[in-house]
Amino acid sequence: MKIKKNLKKKFDLRMLEVVKQTLLDDKVINLKIIDIRKKTAFTDFIILGSGTSNRHIINMAKNVREKIKKNFDFSVSIEGIEQSDWVLIDASSLVVNIFKPKIREFYNLEKIWDN
Repeated sequence: MKIKKNLKKKFDLRMLEVVKQTLLDDKVINLKIIDIRKKTAFTDFIILGSGTSNRHIINMAKNVREKIKKNFDFSVSIEGIEQSDWVLIDASSLVVNIFKPKIREFYNLEKIWDN
């Protein structure tokens, strides 16, 4: 049991690093990673970032999806890509949120999760 837990932790941290680097390569604005493992069971990390335009947000979301699929053979769920004000990517142990700056400011998820 302990071995499985350690393998999952390494896998999750590797995925976190791939997603982080993908977003940084795509010039994400104000990247924030919040560890919520001790606060909830639905995910381990919440990743927040902003984009400069609809196209920027859509491209970042698609690149994250492609990198996860390529590196981990895992298909993620994406919500909000049509409107692209706030795109949510559910990658099981990671939840990635990419916003337009005004939408991010309005919902202020940092305040909710980063206490």
